[in-house]
Amino acid sequence: MANIKRTELNPEESVSKILKMANALIRHPEENACADRTQKALKIAVVGSHSIQHFVRVLNLYLDRAGIYADIYEGEYGGINMDVLDENSELYKFEPDVVVIMMRYNDVRLETEADLERESAMLKNLWSHLDKIAGVTILQTNFAIRTARPMGALEAAYSDSSMSLMKRLNLAMTGEHPTNVHIVDMEYFSSYYGKKNWFDESSYFLTKQGFNMEYMGPVAAEMTRIIKAVTGHTNKCLVLDLDNTLWGGVVGDDGAMGIEIDPHNPLGEAYRHFQSYCLELKKRGVILAVNSKNNEETAKEPFISNPDMILKLDDIACFVANWNDKASNMSYIAKSLNIGMDTLVFFDDNPAEREIIRKFCPEVTVIDVPDEAENYVRALDSASAFEWAAITKEDRERSDSYIQNARREEMMSSFVDYDEYLKALEMKGKCDRVGENEIERFAQLTNKSNQFNLRTQRYSEGEIADMLKQENISCLYVSLSDKFSQYGIISCIILKKASGIEGLNDDDCFIDNWCMSCRVLKRSVENFAFEKVVEEAKRMGCKRIVGEYIRSKKNGMVDGFYAKLGFTPMENSERVLYQYDINKKREEKIWIQKAD
Repeated sequence: MANIKRTELNPEESVSKILKMANALIRHPEENACADRTQKALKIAVVGSHSIQHFVRVLNLYLDRAGIYADIYEGEYGGINMDVLDENSELYKFEPDVVVIMMRYNDVRLETEADLERESAMLKNLWSHLDKIAGVTILQTNFAIRTARPMGALEAAYSDSSMSLMKRLNLAMTGEHPTNVHIVDMEYFSSYYGKKNWFDESSYFLTKQGFNMEYMGPVAAEMTRIIKAVTGHTNKCLVLDLDNTLWGGVVGDDGAMGIEIDPHNPLGEAYRHFQSYCLELKKRGVILAVNSKNNEETAKEPFISNPDMILKLDDIACFVANWNDKASNMSYIAKSLNIGMDTLVFFDDNPAEREIIRKFCPEVTVIDVPDEAENYVRALDSASAFEWAAITKEDRERSDSYIQNARREEMMSSFVDYDEYLKALEMKGKCDRVGENEIERFAQLTNKSNQFNLRTQRYSEGEIADMLKQENISCLYVSLSDKFSQYGIISCIILKKASGIEGLNDDDCFIDNWCMSCRVLKRSVENFAFEKVVEEAKRMGCKRIVGEYIRSKKNGMVDGFYAKLGFTPMENSERVLYQYDINKKREEKIWIQKAD
C-alpha cells in the first residue's frame, strides 16, 4: 500500500515541481503512489497533434493523487489520425476505457463556411471511429482561439473571420457531440489565464508544446475531475456556514435586519453575489445544507424576514444550527439526506472549523475560503467541487426533491399506519425498457449509486448503448412521481440471459446489476420493479432468475434484499447467489400505480 495520503494536488503548483513528482511516481511507484495498485487499472489513451509527452506524465500524477490507478497509452506526436482512423492501430489493441484527444487551433483550416462544415465533420468522424471501442469515453479538447487578428478590429464584426469561425466550431462541438464525448474547455483556460500567457509560440516552434507548460497542472486537474465523474464519484451537497459566510456579521449579535446583506453597500453586495452563485448551483442540482453554530430560531430568521436575502429557507434541504461540534453535524447532515460523507463539500469562513472537518471528516471536500467575501465565488468556482459527467433533468430537480422530502416526513408523522401514509402519497411509476432518451440518466445513476447497488457494476453511456443492441440483455428503468414532486428515473436494472455465464444455466436470467436512488427507499419501488423483471425474464425464455450480492464498503443496506423478494440462497456456490422460480406466485403490497 502507498504511504502517501490520497489528496488532489494544487493546480497552481509550479510545473517544475509537478514534473519532478510525476517522474518520481513513474520511477518509484511503490514509494510514491497514492492510488491502490491492486485494483484494476483504468486504461486511458492520450493522442495529440502536438507534443504530449510531459502532459501524459502530469495527468498520470493527478489521476494517482485522486485515487485512480491508470494505465496510459501515449500516442505518437501528431498521430491522431494514424491512431484513431486505423482500427488496427495500437490504440485499438490497447482497448482503452477513456480516450483523450488534444488539439490546437492550427490543426484546422477555417476560411469559409464550407471549412466550418468540413472540420466539424472531421471531429465527428474521429468520435464515430472511437465509438467502435465498447463503452469508450472520449475527452475532446476544444480550441483555444489564437490572439492574431488578420482582420484587426473587424474580426468580431464578420461571421466568416477566422476568430468568428473558430468560435462557431467550438459551439458546434458543444451542441453536436455524442453523450460519451466530454468537451475539455481549453478556450476557457486560455481566457482565464490570459491568452498572452497561454500561447507560448517559442516553445511550440522549438518542442511543439501545445500551450504554456505552466498550465499543464490545471488542464490535468480538469481532465481528472471529468474522469472521476465518469467513473462514478460526484459531490452532491454544499454545506454552508452562516455568519460571515452567507452574510456579514453575527446574526445573534446584529439581528436578522442588522447583518451585512444590503445591496446598496459593497460588503453586502459581495455576500449577495455569493448567495446568488449558491442558488445557481442549486438550480443545476446541487443540494444546499447549513451547518452553523447558532440557535436554530435565530439562524433561520434572516431567511424568513430579511428581504435582501437571495437564498430562502425553502432553498435549504437540511438546516442544522446548534452548539454541537461541526464534525458531528456533518455526519448528521449526510445521514439525514441519505448520501455519503464523501459527497459533501464544506464552505466555512473559519479556518479552525475547516481544519476540524479535515481532521475528523477526511472524506469531505473542504474549500479553502479566502478572507474577503468578494472572492468567495471565485474560490468555490475554481475548486470545481461539483464536476459531473452530465446534468440531467433529474439532477436539476434533485435539490427541490430533498426539500419536498421534508414535507413528506411531516406528513408521515401524522399517520399511525405506514401503509396508509404510502397510499396517501399517491405514487405513480413506470418501469420500462431503456431507450435512447434514457441512456444518459441510466448510466449516470448506475455510476453514482453506492448504497442501494447490489453489484456496483459501473457502465459508461457507450456500454449501455451497446447493451441495448443485444437481444440477450434487457436494461430496465423505473421512474416515479408522487403528490409532491416528479423524481424521474430512480432505479436501474440490467438483466442478462445467462448463456455462457459460469455456474449458471443457459435459461437463467441473471441480474447483472440493480441500483436505486436512496431518496425512494421503503416506497415498494423494488416490488413494483420486480414485476417487470419477471415479465422480461419470461420474454427472454428464462425459467429462473438469479441475483448476486457483491458487498462493498457502502452497500451493506441491501445485504438481505433478495431474501425479502422471495429469493432463496443457491447452494454449492462460491459467490453470494440467490435464485427465484419464475413461476412462483407473489403477493406483495405495491402502493405505486402504473403511470399512463
